[in-house]
Amino acid sequence: ILGEHLRICPQGYTCCTSEMEENFANKSRSEFEAMMKEAGRSVQATLTAQHRSFDSYFQDLLNKSEKALYDAFPSMYGELYTQNVKVFKDLYSELRRYYRSSNINLEEALNEFWTRLLERLFKLLNPQYQITDEYLDCMVKHAEQHRPFGEVPRDLKVKATRAFIAARSYAQGFLVGSDVVKKVSQVSLSHECTRAIMKLMYCPHCRGMASVKPCNNYCLNVAKGCLANQADLSAEWKYLMDSLIGVADRIDGPYNVDTVIGTIHVRIAEAISNLQENKDSITSKVFQGCGNPKISTKGSSSEDKKRRGKVTLEAKSSAQALEMLVLDAKGNLTALKTYWITLPSTLCSKKVMASSASDDKCWNGMTKGSYLPEVMGDGLANQINNPEVEVDITKPDMTIRQQIMQLKIMTNRLGNANIGNDVDFQDTSDDMSGSGSGDSCPDDVCGKRLSKSPSTRQPETHAIPKQSGHGVNGASSRSLPSASLLLLLSVAVIAAQHLWR
Repeated sequence: ILGEHLRICPQGYTCCTSEMEENFANKSRSEFEAMMKEAGRSVQATLTAQHRSFDSYFQDLLNKSEKALYDAFPSMYGELYTQNVKVFKDLYSELRRYYRSSNINLEEALNEFWTRLLERLFKLLNPQYQITDEYLDCMVKHAEQHRPFGEVPRDLKVKATRAFIAARSYAQGFLVGSDVVKKVSQVSLSHECTRAIMKLMYCPHCRGMASVKPCNNYCLNVAKGCLANQADLSAEWKYLMDSLIGVADRIDGPYNVDTVIGTIHVRIAEAISNLQENKDSITSKVFQGCGNPKISTKGSSSEDKKRRGKVTLEAKSSAQALEMLVLDAKGNLTALKTYWITLPSTLCSKKVMASSASDDKCWNGMTKGSYLPEVMGDGLANQINNPEVEVDITKPDMTIRQQIMQLKIMTNRLGNANIGNDVDFQDTSDDMSGSGSGDSCPDDVCGKRLSKSPSTRQPETHAIPKQSGHGVNGASSRSLPSASLLLLLSVAVIAAQHLWR
């Protein structure tokens, strides 16, 4: 029949009614959006699997270290350990909560651990004296300058904070990347895109050419027009992938989590041994500064000899497992760098099944023949002359612009982690609950913790949702944006969103 009633397909002779054309338009829209989500799910699965592998490895390191401490310390220290087991349990609990992005100052948590441990050990190692809380306060102030635990607290604080900062930013980076893909894959097609995709995929059916494939360049122009906003994610997406690779090198290099996290119990034992060996000297100096405490009516503990024994613990290395994890992650991250700009060609070649580029017997939007227009560039700005899709380049999609901001924020966090700077993860997405995220800490518990040895460096705080900016390990020459700049940009994005609505 004559196709004068058609609103999308060419109005020559056709076998489609208006109702059929509308049905085909709805079908093409749902199919293309399904293709988008399917492609996105593949990327999400890759990133989620990488997160799960690293998270499992990291948690296992902590668990093994804690278990080694619990298995060995009772026989080594007897009463010294059993009476103070909560101090050690609290330390590992704080370490886990920090890794899961709770609002905890890691340096402060470590300082408090050593302070609490020193207070308890000093009393247990001097059972012949009555040690009051006031005396302990004085003791801590004087003993700190004598370094009762040797260099262990300072060394562990430097190495552990760097390793934990890198590890939690690294784990969070995978989740953020997956979350961005999920949100962007759910962005609906515009009315113009629905028309263009219908013309691409089902107008051949209406012309009796159901077996004719769309011309490849024709498909690319339609896909690039419809996915123009998505392509604008590419630059920030690549920065995120490069940043994750940079931090991965740190995790398996200078901030080696296997060496640091897997040996925490060994360093604690070493610190206690230092205190035991220097007990008399430390006690004498404390007495000089704080005065002699009263003699206790209780005698020396029968456990004293056991506590004076030289302690050596070994840590089982899993360096090879870490190396394999990092190599696998770097391979996957490298492969994902170009995801957004290669998405149109991926959809055309694997999903739409477009014809080869040289085919002159393909569907060109009007009939069977060759497709002459040139292929547009990537991104919104390059679609101004797209012959297949009408794209308003002055109105970027706000959901995608917000996800670009999320990528910037996360990349900035990774950039800070790469140089050992802490960044608070104050807000976490509901989508990120599980073993590697969430478990948030109430402000009245975590935000107001008091320590007798306050942290010397406060973490940088980002109050914007779970992510960050640029530059890791030479991956980018751009400087890191400040937290205030990112916050300002975020507010501008939200304001613009309301205006455009």
